[in-house]
Amino acid sequence: MSSTPRAAFKRLFDETGTVDQVGIEERVAKFQTRSIKKKSKLWGLTTAVSMVDLTTLEGKDTPGKVASLCQKARRPSDDPEVPQVAAVCIYPSMVKHARKWLSDTPIRIASVATGFPSGQSPIRLRLAEVKQAVSDGADEVDMVINRGAFLAGEFQSVQDEIAAVVEACGDATLKVILEVAELESYDKIRAASFIAMRVIREGDFIKTSTGKASGSATLGNTQVMLEAIRDFYMETGTAIGMKPAGGIKTAKQALHYLVAVKETLGDAWLNSSRYRFGASSLLNDLLRQIEKEKTGAYQAPYYFTESAESY
Repeated sequence: MSSTPRAAFKRLFDETGTVDQVGIEERVAKFQTRSIKKKSKLWGLTTAVSMVDLTTLEGKDTPGKVASLCQKARRPSDDPEVPQVAAVCIYPSMVKHARKWLSDTPIRIASVATGFPSGQSPIRLRLAEVKQAVSDGADEVDMVINRGAFLAGEFQSVQDEIAAVVEACGDATLKVILEVAELESYDKIRAASFIAMRVIREGDFIKTSTGKASGSATLGNTQVMLEAIRDFYMETGTAIGMKPAGGIKTAKQALHYLVAVKETLGDAWLNSSRYRFGASSLLNDLLRQIEKEKTGAYQAPYYFTESAESY
């Protein structure tokens, strides 16, 4: 890294503060040892279902697959006590198809945009993609920052692009994806969180990752972002949401993440308006664990389908 980016990062770290890596690792290790009693565990599992952004982001996605995903989102389980998920997360071209299946529900339609997953296309194209997704019916937009610009120390450029996407979103909620696996350190994850939070709005989110890079939504990376949200809230009074995504596959993991939220940000963040899980396979394990807590028996993994019958 040249001296110019190095100096830029030093100034930024002076503003945002640095991260005690050992302290973070010790905290997240403790979160994983918390004992959760049966009633609280069932509440946590059910709450996690209500926070899921049920996701398909594959090149082979079709209107039929999205229709099936939407049916799964509407009715995750035959158990009437299991809530609907928070949102479905899909490519912009699929938004209008999801709208047909979800317009009569509170389930949100989230669309990835801004040159997902690289964030490297020209800004005019990224903004056009956002506007088209919102026009087609997206309630939420998951954007990716230009990590190359960030790592080059071009922080104002990154912030200006986020601000432009905020404007393009109109009333739609924005989730800013940092792709933390590419940011090299906890200090840079914290700094990128602040860059985003300074220009997004109350109720918008910061998000760990696209799900396309390995090693992103670790408990440690997520904790760095949670503490940034806490510190930003204490500084400004603005409540920003959080969305870990990528690699969260089990109900046990999800409960660890909820413990981290409760102990870092408090109960006000334990709802889908301030916390989400980006996931595809997590939902089925949550459903299996809820069934286990209620009946004492595990269902086979295939008992809960990945989606409803294709349409």
